[in-house]
Amino acid sequence: MARSSVLLYLSVVLFIVLLLTFAPNRPNHPHRRLRLRSAMSGHDRRSIPFDPIIADIERRREDREWERANFFPQGHAPAMEAQPEWEDFMDAEDFINDEERFNVTDRIVKLFPKIDVSPADGFVSSDELTEWNLRQVEKEVMHRTQRDMELHDRNHDGFISFEESEPPSWVHRYHDDNSTGDQVGWWKEDHFNASDMDGDGLLNLTEFNDFLHPANTNSPKLIQWLSKEEIRERDKDKDGKLNFQEFFNGLFDLIRRDDIYNLTHVSDASTEAPAKKLFSQLDHNKDGYLSEDELIPVIGDLHPSEHYYAKQQADYVASEADTDKDGRLNLKEMIENPYVFYSAIIPEEDDYNYHDEFR
Repeated sequence: MARSSVLLYLSVVLFIVLLLTFAPNRPNHPHRRLRLRSAMSGHDRRSIPFDPIIADIERRREDREWERANFFPQGHAPAMEAQPEWEDFMDAEDFINDEERFNVTDRIVKLFPKIDVSPADGFVSSDELTEWNLRQVEKEVMHRTQRDMELHDRNHDGFISFEESEPPSWVHRYHDDNSTGDQVGWWKEDHFNASDMDGDGLLNLTEFNDFLHPANTNSPKLIQWLSKEEIRERDKDKDGKLNFQEFFNGLFDLIRRDDIYNLTHVSDASTEAPAKKLFSQLDHNKDGYLSEDELIPVIGDLHPSEHYYAKQQADYVASEADTDKDGRLNLKEMIENPYVFYSAIIPEEDDYNYHDEFR
C-alpha cells in the first residue's frame, strides 16, 4: 500500500514537472493596467488603438454616449445592452485587464499574421504597421461619419442636402468669436459644394465623409477648396493671393516636412532663408505671389491626413520595440514589448518610466 502511494506521488510530481517544462512560456513582464480612452472626449488623432477589440469597445462606449447626447438629452436612455466580449464584467476596463480573458501576449500572437502581409515574411515593417494603423483609424472615422449621417439625414434618403448639413464641430473652433454668421454661412456653402464631387447637390456617404474630414480627401475639388481657405485666412491685404510675408508669418511654420520642421524652432532670421526657398519653389510663375493652385503642393503638409498620424505612430512603435535594430519587428520583439503597442490606452502619468521598465 505504501509502495503504491509512493509511486502515485512520484507520478504526480513527474506530471507537474513535464507540464511546467513543455508549457508555452510567456514573457515575464509586469502587468500594467490598461485604460480606455474616454468616450466622446475628442480622441487624440495620434492615439490609434492597436487592437481591434479595444477599438470595438471604445466605439460601443462612444456610441452609447453619442445616443445619450443626441437622442436622450434628458438622460432617459434605455439600459445598456450586454456585450458579448465583456458581458460578465461591470466595466469593460476590468475585461481588458483580466489576463485570462484578455492577455496582451496572446493578442499579439493572434494579430501578428494579420499585420505581416506585405510580404508575409515573418517580420513586421514600419510600413506594414502604418497600413494596419490606417485601417483601424479609417474604420473608426467612417463609423463616426455613418453615425453623423444618421443624425443629419432627416428625410432618410441616404443623402445629405445643403439644408440638412451643418458645419463640423471644428468649424466653430476655426472661426473666432468675432466671426459673423454671414462669414460662417458663406464658408459652409463653399465647403458643401466642394465636397459634392458629382455636383448633384447632395452628399452621399463618401462625400459626407470628405465634408467632415477634408484632410483625408483625394478629391481635387476639396483640395482646391482647402487651398482657397488657407489663402482667405492668411490674405491680410485681401488681394486673393499670398505675398512672402503673409506666407512666412502665417503658414511656413505650420508645414510639416522633415527638412523644414527642425528649422521652425529657431529664430525668425534663420528660418527666413528656407522659407524664401520654399516660397520660390511654389511660385511657379515668379510673380512674387502664391495663388490657390500654387499652394496646393503643401496642402497635405498643412492639413495632415490620417495616414500621416498612422505613420507617425507606427514609426515610433517600431523604433521602440526593435531591440536588435534591424529596422523590422519579429514576433519575439513584439511579445517582449507588448505595452509599446498598447501604450495608446495607458494613462499618460504612467508613461514616465515606461521605456526603462520593459527593456
